Amino acid sequence: MQFEVWAPQAQDRVVLRLADDDVPMERNSERDGWWTAQAPAADGSRYGYALDGGPVLPDPRSRRQPDGPDGTSAVVDQGTFHWRAPWEGRALPGAVLYELHVGTFTREGTFDAAAAHLGELVELGITHVELMPVCPFPGVHGWGYEGVSLWAVHEPYGGPEGLKRFVDAAHGLGLGVVLDVVHNHLGPAGNYLPRFGPYFTDTHHTPWGAAVNLDAPGSDEVRAYLLGSALAWLRDYRLDGLRLDAVHALADNRALTFLEELSTAVDGLAADLGRPLFLIAESDQGDPRTTTPRAQGGIGLHAQWNDDFHHALHTSLTGESQGYYADFAREPVAALAKTLTHVFFHDGTYSSFRGRTHGRAVNRKKTPGQRFLGYAQTHDQIGNRALGDRLSATLSPGLLACAAALVLTGPHTPMLFMGEEWGASTPWQFFTDHPDPVLAEAVRNGRRREFAAHGWAEEDIPDPQDPATRERSCLDRTEKTKEPHARLLSWHRELIALRHSLPDLSDPDLAAVKVAYDEDARWLACRRGDLRIVVNLSREPAHIPLGAGGRVLASWLPVEPPDEEGVLRLPPESCAILAEGWNGTA
Repeated sequence: MQFEVWAPQAQDRVVLRLADDDVPMERNSERDGWWTAQAPAADGSRYGYALDGGPVLPDPRSRRQPDGPDGTSAVVDQGTFHWRAPWEGRALPGAVLYELHVGTFTREGTFDAAAAHLGELVELGITHVELMPVCPFPGVHGWGYEGVSLWAVHEPYGGPEGLKRFVDAAHGLGLGVVLDVVHNHLGPAGNYLPRFGPYFTDTHHTPWGAAVNLDAPGSDEVRAYLLGSALAWLRDYRLDGLRLDAVHALADNRALTFLEELSTAVDGLAADLGRPLFLIAESDQGDPRTTTPRAQGGIGLHAQWNDDFHHALHTSLTGESQGYYADFAREPVAALAKTLTHVFFHDGTYSSFRGRTHGRAVNRKKTPGQRFLGYAQTHDQIGNRALGDRLSATLSPGLLACAAALVLTGPHTPMLFMGEEWGASTPWQFFTDHPDPVLAEAVRNGRRREFAAHGWAEEDIPDPQDPATRERSCLDRTEKTKEPHARLLSWHRELIALRHSLPDLSDPDLAAVKVAYDEDARWLACRRGDLRIVVNLSREPAHIPLGAGGRVLASWLPVEPPDEEGVLRLPPESCAILAEGWNGTA
């Protein structure tokens, strides 16, 4: 078997430790910084590399870390897995996504345990599962964003075989699978990449320290490392797409950016495999060029999260106005109307949170709405709150129903966070499992200091290292048969079924979306073709001038069609979807 490693940091020698044998490696004369060796090995063989007489380190391109990030690597033969489900792929247009954290979706916290519940997502109407990161990280439980070994799979979840079984099960049910990958930083423990080469650079600094090296000397190989990892997930695990974490934190000043190079490579792989593949960015730049095709001068990613829609919806529902919610909270219903029709709230407008003008306008006539993901809750927007509280902790079932209506009928690609469909009462808190006591204490104290600055008492902040914090964050499926959870679940199913069956709800034409609203009365009506989606966020009944005609397709509370004067009387904290026969303009 051919072993090779990029290790320009090695001065004199690199040794392959294969089981108990040491095999000297030779410099590759045709590839600067690369070392190679031939040795007999098979699936499961343990190995690592020692540079200049130093300790044995895991392979930067390790496919498996059986003992975690600090252990030796294991060979993975990708050809041994027997795929059962034939799969031609599932494209992003028309999708309804479901963000899922393997470690808390079930109390077992494994791929196999999660796969046992995939049928429930099919019944809900989900088309794609978006897995949070699964690269190895210290300990057993964590969010996954402190991962290292970017080609490997967290062993406590089930390792490479477990991920393949999960994807195969999902595909067998018709579900696509998207994986969240992190290219902007690595975790603070188990990261041995700097010992091999210039994977990081002090040319730029990020919230995590030195930046991943995308444009300094040596960056060609670093890019190849990240590109190879991304393509391996899509090819070897038959994934349908990748979500790219915080692409705004990728410091990259080269003419051909890493993201453009990645989108080109993924499109090429899709052509080679004969099935659709896509990339979804998380970006706070408010820049439509992120998802503009490369042929039109853009980066060419296929979609991006739209936090502006979330912030507008959140402030409309909760009245919160702290931090980045401030600008949205001034006129929250107007902000919501703008994000439904123009995507970005900050599209060249002043952001008080940033202290500067922010964003760029989306060309509504040329840009399909499906390029932007809309959501009421995500792992970030729940877990980065002090107590990890969901909307269900403070909102009525009626307002949760309104949130669902706006997310699942909007012109964007909708996404739910696990448990949202039944208004789960369990929080989703920040938790870690660092074996290093010094690092564990630093994380614990850092979390407490962060929220103490916002007025929280330290003792009220959940301890990330306490196993109970993770346990509290696990879903409780016994709720699904109890009220109001059962009704909320039924409502989500009904809305998703409407989205799949009514072409107007999947129409990507942003220019065709019309919105009327009353800021003081707190109602909003969204026009999508022959349909009207109407929400009343007030505690008082709303009289909404929709125009005469129309019939009620679905409603949270019993609602009569508009009267002869064209007025719809909508109960407090409720919503409805109506169709056909309009004589009005709302």
